[in-house]
Amino acid sequence: MSKEFDFYDKTSLKSYNLNESMRYQLSMLDKLDAFTRQHSENVASLTCRLCEYLHCNKGFTAYCTLCAYLHDIGKLKIPPEILQKPSKLTDEEYEIMKTHTTIGYKMCMSDLQLRPYAAGPLYHHEALNGTGYPQGLTKSKIPYEGQIIRVADEYDAIVSKRQYKTHIGISDTLRILIEDSKPGSGINQSTALAQMSEDCKLGKTNPVIVRTLFKVVIDDIIYEISYTQDYVKELKDELKRFEQIKKYGDKMNKAKKEKDKNYYLEGMKILMKNNETPENYLEIYEQYKNAYETRKAMIENLFNEIKIIKKLKV
Repeated sequence: MSKEFDFYDKTSLKSYNLNESMRYQLSMLDKLDAFTRQHSENVASLTCRLCEYLHCNKGFTAYCTLCAYLHDIGKLKIPPEILQKPSKLTDEEYEIMKTHTTIGYKMCMSDLQLRPYAAGPLYHHEALNGTGYPQGLTKSKIPYEGQIIRVADEYDAIVSKRQYKTHIGISDTLRILIEDSKPGSGINQSTALAQMSEDCKLGKTNPVIVRTLFKVVIDDIIYEISYTQDYVKELKDELKRFEQIKKYGDKMNKAKKEKDKNYYLEGMKILMKNNETPENYLEIYEQYKNAYETRKAMIENLFNEIKIIKKLKV
């Protein structure tokens, strides 16, 4: 009865005719662990959509999307015990994890077909205020594709960690990205040097891209509302069918003649589907009612989520 909702389902990369050009590049993802591969695909989908909302041209969008697909390719060389560690990494382990950026860059540069997309692995953890890695670059030195992929990467990492099944509560994730876009984020403000630095006027992420992400998320929520409303309509039709079955069932239980009982029983069976029986239909009926009320409440919560997001300021 339940239906899965995919955050990235609306993205159609076919519009950029990427299938052919990506065949080789995407084959690299087959070597990644399942979690990293899914994350890479999610970040690419989100990057593609951000480019669309940012009104990037078709060529740059295709290029940026491929950079995003390959942004974590360096994790192929990170020891599994570090890459897949469920608990917090030690400082030493974190330093090793950070090398996936330069490793990925070298992997791309050593392969003629991957070389054009080396910016994805190298720049996606750089921060506008210079607190990122591997080079600690600041705003003007970080390519635009790196700035876009960083926002997509951070968003999907939080979403995956929190295992969202719907956009309800997603505004909390956006608040984290807002904090990263604020001036001084990640900088130790206690030092006089930091206080004087021009970079303190910048956050880690580009606020324009974060603001654009809001539009993408709201669009997704509207899609989820529409998707859920369609399901609610299906449930409503099913409930009407069960109500009719129940009417026959009530009449059957009240009937005194065997002939009448059989008549109403046959009426029930005609309306039943799949594994529904006179013995279990009330239990299934309750499940449908619960699903209907749950989805109706979900729709209301999603509309409220849009209101909250529209009030967020970057």
